[in-house]
Amino acid sequence: MPTENAQLLEIAKRSAVKAGKVILDIYNSGDFTSFQKEDDSPVTTADYKANEVIMDILLKETPDIPVMSEESECGPLSERKNWQRYWLLDPIDGTQEFIARSGDFAVNIALIENNVPVIGVIYWPAGDALYYAIRGQGAFKESPSETKQIHVRPFKDVDKDVVMIAISRRQAREKVMNCMNIERIYQSVPLGSCSLKACFIAEGKADVFIRFGITGEWDTGASQCIVTEAGGSILAHDFTPLSYNQREELTNPDFIVMGDQNVNWTSIVKYRKGE
Repeated sequence: MPTENAQLLEIAKRSAVKAGKVILDIYNSGDFTSFQKEDDSPVTTADYKANEVIMDILLKETPDIPVMSEESECGPLSERKNWQRYWLLDPIDGTQEFIARSGDFAVNIALIENNVPVIGVIYWPAGDALYYAIRGQGAFKESPSETKQIHVRPFKDVDKDVVMIAISRRQAREKVMNCMNIERIYQSVPLGSCSLKACFIAEGKADVFIRFGITGEWDTGASQCIVTEAGGSILAHDFTPLSYNQREELTNPDFIVMGDQNVNWTSIVKYRKGE
């Protein structure tokens, strides 16, 4: 009989794919409206529709598990600090990419238990690829052609291998390179949303990603579970753990997604705040 987490994973996968199909229909039609939030980040009617699709499924099938979403009111810490577990979701990670029509956007759903991501699901609608993990059970990628376990790329020579950096198409390469050890050799991997960069690291297509600027806990929850189960890690810019539902504000610090843990990433990433 499937464990409870296995059953919850299937619910999350189904929710992400259903929302992703709705998003892709809207994306292909071009029939959506964009708005600016109070923090100047963009949101669209597609974000709201995807949020509605996911919330409907989660609230119906797991009514005893609270839901925290980027596109819903999350409430003060006093109301949520005692949640032992909850769903954490970003209906569209990469809204700017959705608007720019790059295809690099994804649906993020995580289950947080005792302030740690224990289930992660990321669906890439344009690529019809589903990434997922349960804590302690490995990370996987599902596509129309195959389902396989994924792993970060192992370095054959830790001191000499080329480091593949995932970089946003809308981010200056110089800003990232200013935070890297100049004695290494690097190769850029351009991509859009935070979660897709993390998935590329989880499946060995890139090695490291530095995220500057404002993000929310929903941007990292699913990614953290998947990357960790693939053999990597996600840490704050000072190499301390990220936190979940422990502060009034739900924003993340700048953070780093890293692959092969045999690599001494502190000798490679030389983060400079404000660079």
